[in-house]
Amino acid sequence: MKLPLGIEKMHVFLLDPMLATGGSAVLAIANLIKQGVVEEHVVFVNLVSCPEGIAQLTSTFPKVKIVTSMVDAGLNEKKYIVPGIGDFGDLYYGT
Repeated sequence: MKLPLGIEKMHVFLLDPMLATGGSAVLAIANLIKQGVVEEHVVFVNLVSCPEGIAQLTSTFPKVKIVTSMVDAGLNEKKYIVPGIGDFGDLYYGT
């Protein structure tokens, strides 16, 4: 993890294409907080979210703001957002 010096004094935009289960976001935010970032200075920005991920993130870090363009219906049995946009890595890397 490489963070800029003085990050504990900054507002942080944490970017991720999707908020599905919330696991990755919670882990990333926990690491930022361990480095001294104030919880209410974190803004989580993504393209597509679902209720399960939003619930996980807001219950763990209630002071973090979430900015999303869409809240889809939920997760399927594989924990993919439905209807979602497909696998973001596949779309981004053309695989």
